[in-house]
Amino acid sequence: MIFRSLCVLGLGYIGLPTASTFATNGLKVIGVDTNPEIVSGLNNRQVHIFENGLNELVHKALKNGNLAVKSHPGLADAFIIAVPTPFKDGKKADLNFVISAAESIVPFLRKGNLVILESTSPPRTTIGVVAPILEKSGLQAGADFYLAYSPERVLPGQILDELVENARIIGGVDERSSEAGRDLYKVFVKGEIFLTDATTAEMVKLMENTYRDINIAAANEFARLADLFQVDIWEAIALANRHPRVKVLNPGPGVGGHCISVDPWFLVEAAPDAAQLIRSAREVNDSQPEYIVDFIQRKIGSLKGKRITILGLAYKADVDDLRESPAIEVALLLKKSGAQITVFEPYKTSFVIDGVSTSIDLDESIKHAEVIVLLVSHQQFKTLVPTEVANLTPARVVIDTVHGWDRSDWIKAGFKFYRSGDGKN
Repeated sequence: MIFRSLCVLGLGYIGLPTASTFATNGLKVIGVDTNPEIVSGLNNRQVHIFENGLNELVHKALKNGNLAVKSHPGLADAFIIAVPTPFKDGKKADLNFVISAAESIVPFLRKGNLVILESTSPPRTTIGVVAPILEKSGLQAGADFYLAYSPERVLPGQILDELVENARIIGGVDERSSEAGRDLYKVFVKGEIFLTDATTAEMVKLMENTYRDINIAAANEFARLADLFQVDIWEAIALANRHPRVKVLNPGPGVGGHCISVDPWFLVEAAPDAAQLIRSAREVNDSQPEYIVDFIQRKIGSLKGKRITILGLAYKADVDDLRESPAIEVALLLKKSGAQITVFEPYKTSFVIDGVSTSIDLDESIKHAEVIVLLVSHQQFKTLVPTEVANLTPARVVIDTVHGWDRSDWIKAGFKFYRSGDGKN
């Protein structure tokens, strides 16, 4: 099949790069978002997401006329749903955005159209939720229009490269739908394209992130054990990973982002009795911010009134994505314990946390601190020179939760240095 026009619903971390990539590869694309600030901003050439190369790509797509940003969909050969699937109460998937997006397509759905769901969703969402909504048009999925699920599998900071280079999985409600999805994505995808059914594709996406979540939970438990056994977990991991069939991941303050910290709960929701290991791993990682706060308290004593500066709020290094970030949870828990918290997140200096001071630069954030806590290993923080920091702050205690700093350098500069997971030192 040949696709000449496309409508992408949701212009977030996945939808905007996807829409722009299709638009710069020759398709006429309508990018749709229900947030008027996003629509207005993009139409004024203001990109609301930090991602390497994205600003230039969006500007190119808008300039060549192939990308139009609107608040509602229109007629197109194909539709991609790339809206969020957040939590609601009880760690359940909130599919309201997916449902609303599907409903908005119905008036524009025509015979021969293709609809692809990219939003991470519980198993059977494509056939059990999206298909019945689209069939309110009077058309039948698989018979009159094509319907498939194709999960995004990209890493923030490398999205534009991985959209093109990564393998792509397309699961259709029938074989022809899978093939139609392949014909759409091969416009720009250079990686291998694998065809399957919709529910398998949904399962694959959840499995990938759950696998990582379980392995991170193991690393976080290893770090807790290392504290108890007076072992340096970072040394132990390096030695364990000398084994040819072992790859222990790194511990940290928790797991964040809209994928790894969310997707495993969709499997727990769908089959609670069968997903016991998955639930346990999620509980370990969800409790890691509490463990970090307890670690800080054990090292510095009472938190009440302590002036603590937190470096980093993003869920991972060198991105501006704060969704489900454990660093934010650590900040809130420290505040709840009576500490006076200042945060500095260089990729999102305007972010606000109730009851927490935010700074627009590093110097301001540490000028009154007693304790400095590294929660995210942004390159900007990893390259700090301890002797220079010592001249900017009265703080003489630093706590590293991500193995971002060299212990000896900070000690030589006059700081007490603590690293979570290092019970040896």
